[in-house]
Amino acid sequence: MRNPLDSGRTKRNCFEANRKRLTEVNMVRHKIIDFSELWKNIPWKKFRRNLFRLQRRLFKAIQAEDTRRARNIQKLILKSKAARLLAVRQVSQLNTGKKTAGIDGIKSLNFKQRFALAERLPKAHHWKHSKLREIPIPKKDGTTRMLKVPTMADRAWQCLVKYDLEPAHEALFHARSYGFRPGRSTHDAQKILFLNLTQIPHFKM
Repeated sequence: MRNPLDSGRTKRNCFEANRKRLTEVNMVRHKIIDFSELWKNIPWKKFRRNLFRLQRRLFKAIQAEDTRRARNIQKLILKSKAARLLAVRQVSQLNTGKKTAGIDGIKSLNFKQRFALAERLPKAHHWKHSKLREIPIPKKDGTTRMLKVPTMADRAWQCLVKYDLEPAHEALFHARSYGFRPGRSTHDAQKILFLNLTQIPHFKM
């Protein structure tokens, strides 16, 4: 005959197990909510200003030919929390190809993964680039071209390095160079040509 005390213990054990399981689930949910709230509360405008200040200092150091100071500022940019989080945000939320997966198949990052990637970037002194995923793109003439897509992590690293290198090279470019430069386009080149042509004196025959 079954002991009623054993039955009571079994029920209590099941209840305790279920309660523990629910507690663990709630803890996981709270962690996810915390990460999402942390991400949403990041002062992006302040971070952009902080990054811009560093980039402006780098620009001026290169113009002054102060190589040592420029290298120190570049190290600050790579370690900057603002630059790292902005790079992760750029590739995971803002870029047009943000949903295109690399060779690892990752199409998006949750809030926790975004913070983890931002923390990983400054520790990657010898970053090893993953292989590129090749996507065939059909052309009008019937042929195809291969679009090579890096992983999300590699894109974040590339973006961070771009923040670091772009101001240094901008300081060395010619003022009338407009090709493939940030904030410049063919319209700027057309404007300069128009202004120069209008300043040429016209001689009457």
